[in-house]
Amino acid sequence: MSTESKDDLVFKALANGFRRQILDALKDEPQTTGMLCLRFSNLDRCTVMQHLKVLEEAELVIVQREGRERWNHLNAMPIQAIHHRWISQYAGHAMSVLSALQQGLDHPPE
Repeated sequence: MSTESKDDLVFKALANGFRRQILDALKDEPQTTGMLCLRFSNLDRCTVMQHLKVLEEAELVIVQREGRERWNHLNAMPIQAIHHRWISQYAGHAMSVLSALQQGLDHPPE
């Protein structure tokens, strides 16, 4: 799969607010699918599983099976790759513009 295709899967996964909530829930510790279903009890198990599948396809969630339990682990590497490709190069430019602005404010022309 090309980098473009992988990026598309990550952006698609992150585009949904509920999937971002799942990632937030997994940020502190892995959780079983059952634990996530309890946490998001306003949705049925099938819907939670569908969202987890999208996250798994984007490699944002890594699944580890232990007996009948399915443990979901956050994998932040795809987000880091997106940050590196799409954000970091622009952040450097933005910081130089803000630095120049601050310097202009600290030392106004006379």
